[in-house]
Amino acid sequence: MSAPLTVSSEPVDAPELEPAKISSRNGAAQALAVVRDGVITGEGPTTRGRVHFSRALDAADAVWCARILTASAVEHQPVSRAEASALFEIDHAATERSDEGRFDDLLAKAVVHHAASASGLPVPARTIALSPEIPIASWGPTQAVSVDAEVLEWIASQMRGRPRSNRTLMKLVAA
Repeated sequence: MSAPLTVSSEPVDAPELEPAKISSRNGAAQALAVVRDGVITGEGPTTRGRVHFSRALDAADAVWCARILTASAVEHQPVSRAEASALFEIDHAATERSDEGRFDDLLAKAVVHHAASASGLPVPARTIALSPEIPIASWGPTQAVSVDAEVLEWIASQMRGRPRSNRTLMKLVAA
């Protein structure tokens, strides 16, 4: 178990991951994979300049994910399955958390954003949908019946066998 750290939530400079350089949802998914690799190894551009333990997710990692997902090139597009998958991979890789729940909130909102849009439901811009200040209930589907069954099955398959469960996503799938 790692020692508790005080970590700045401001990411260090990593030009290859700057939101201005993300030009598509695939680019965002690739950038999220870099965050995942940093979580797994404790090394790489997202951990540069700070102490980071392997398999740990901290506030700076959550900030990286939020910055990537709200890059201007993708802000008005729905979260893609590739991006949602990358977030699930980060969630699975992180056995320790010190982000005060920010990543779990981001994961739930991004997955619901993907699920709603893939089901033909309207979704707000990512900066609104993924904001920690805006509750998911203000824009997300209120009943799973309006969400495509295949999308719900995909979400359930991503959650099976995970040591941590996201309560918001569990409620959506269970409904």
